[in-house]
Amino acid sequence: MPGIVGLITKKPRQCAERELIRMVEALRHESFYETGTWMEESLGVYVGWVARRNSFSDGMPLVNERGDVSLTFSGEEFPEPGTARRLKQQGHVLALEGPSYLVHLCEDDPFFPANLNGRFHGLVTDSTRRAATLFNDRYGMHRIYYHESKEAFYFAAEAKAILAVRPELRRANPQALGEFVACGCALENRTLFDDIHVLPAASAWIFRNGTAQSKETYFHPREWEEQPILEVESYHTQLREVFSRILPRYFAGSESIGMSLTGGLDTRMIMAWQRCPPRSLPCYTFGNESAGRQCRDVIVAQQVAHACQQPHAVIPVGDEFLKRFSHYAERTVYLTDGCVDLAYSPDLYLNERAREIAAVRMTGNYGDEVLRHIRAFKPADLTPGLFCQEFVSLTDAARRTYDRIGRTHPLSFAVFRQAPWHHYGLLALEQTQLSLRSPFLDNDLVRMVFRAPQQALSNNDLRLKLIADGNVDLRRIPTDRGLNGSRRHLITTPHKWLLEFLFRAEYAYDYGMPKWLAQIDHALSPLRLERLFLGWHKFHHFRTWYRSAISEYVRDMLLDPRTLSRPYLKPRRLEAIVNGHLKGNRNYTTEIHKILGIELLHRLFLDSG
Repeated sequence: MPGIVGLITKKPRQCAERELIRMVEALRHESFYETGTWMEESLGVYVGWVARRNSFSDGMPLVNERGDVSLTFSGEEFPEPGTARRLKQQGHVLALEGPSYLVHLCEDDPFFPANLNGRFHGLVTDSTRRAATLFNDRYGMHRIYYHESKEAFYFAAEAKAILAVRPELRRANPQALGEFVACGCALENRTLFDDIHVLPAASAWIFRNGTAQSKETYFHPREWEEQPILEVESYHTQLREVFSRILPRYFAGSESIGMSLTGGLDTRMIMAWQRCPPRSLPCYTFGNESAGRQCRDVIVAQQVAHACQQPHAVIPVGDEFLKRFSHYAERTVYLTDGCVDLAYSPDLYLNERAREIAAVRMTGNYGDEVLRHIRAFKPADLTPGLFCQEFVSLTDAARRTYDRIGRTHPLSFAVFRQAPWHHYGLLALEQTQLSLRSPFLDNDLVRMVFRAPQQALSNNDLRLKLIADGNVDLRRIPTDRGLNGSRRHLITTPHKWLLEFLFRAEYAYDYGMPKWLAQIDHALSPLRLERLFLGWHKFHHFRTWYRSAISEYVRDMLLDPRTLSRPYLKPRRLEAIVNGHLKGNRNYTTEIHKILGIELLHRLFLDSG
């Protein structure tokens, strides 16, 4: 993911500069990336950056008129309208578009970066104060990895940049690896690499004389948790005002924007309130080309786009992706430093295609988590006998950690823990290709939702009402799972039940099919029952892919002696899992995802020099 890298050190400039260049090169993944470096030898600061060409944070560093304050910024910031104009009226020299106003906020705002709004990180150097400040956003979504040694403090948007100059850190963190297997992500700002950590959310760490002087945070969730709860009607009124006010921020800027439409409610809320001129907002939906039908997301998204008079395209995943599966699998693990497994490899392919439509992908991401306080991940059950007992004890510890960190305000869990730990990997993967935006993590909106009464969280009525307030025609279109609809478009209860059944059946057929049912399905394989269930809601179907189109990759990787020799695995059990799944009478999709991801982590990071 584009971002900043660097070191703060007392090392000689020649040595520090050499390491900085190697760190920058470790993040140069695409030909459309721009890179650069900036050094302040007297402060021991050496910083570089990687940005998508013409993105918000292209053109670093930002320097004030006196030349004594410099800001290297990555990510996007969504300010109150007129912020740049106000600063210009105060005598600052800056463009009315782009990030140049940020360096002047550093000077003028004593609470900087607390009042910034977005996903970002950066480094401010102030030669007058003889200080540098490393900071990130209050959710920790634009991640910074760091490593502290006696010689230097290293920081980077990707762990691989630190590994490039500190190869002795190429060793796994056992606790984090157990959390990844059990929960799908490392917890509590750990990483999969021993002695490389994640900068906590809302950090503003100050360095002087090449070393850390203070490690402060500028925000604590209790500031929002302790607000008074509103009545339902008052909450609806204020939420509507906030959402309609903040939404235009996310459509500002010079980059082209595409709307990533789904069949759900969150993207529809955006379409209901943005009200773009006809044919001015290209819309697209991810689909499949192998199931013989359009998925419900595509069908509903086409209706929404048509109602808003916007063009719509389908970006399918199918044969082209499967033919290059090994490329996308390895690239997915490499680009995210192992933060996601192979289940997300289609997303890399799809976002490459989406970049051809627009440089910015507008989404409804995090809408459920914010507006309904939905918990999107939990510890998974492990297949008995696959891991050695010592490793099982690590996964058991991960469950206890999850239970402990889960005892908090549900919205705080969603935005301050779930989002930066569990959702980060997919976000990092997608943002290697384009800028991903969502209004549902806007500071004003999240602050407002902390005041939600329990009645507003128990169902989707409030979102449906907000959609109707913005565009009543969109309120009438049923969702991909048959929710709502006007009397004219009303989905009958049996039909709604059928859509819900197909949604659950497709998940079961692809991921959650019990072992006994997989045996029955195998016995009936000549009937090809998967044709009845696959493709209604999902655009990828790994259970069938793993035993057909990419079975050779699975066999070659997982039955390779290197994989079978990993100390935390029981080789005979792994062989049985692979052979059972490829034969078709067992369903081990989740296990194959996980073991392939960990094996690629070893081969791409831990085993290499």
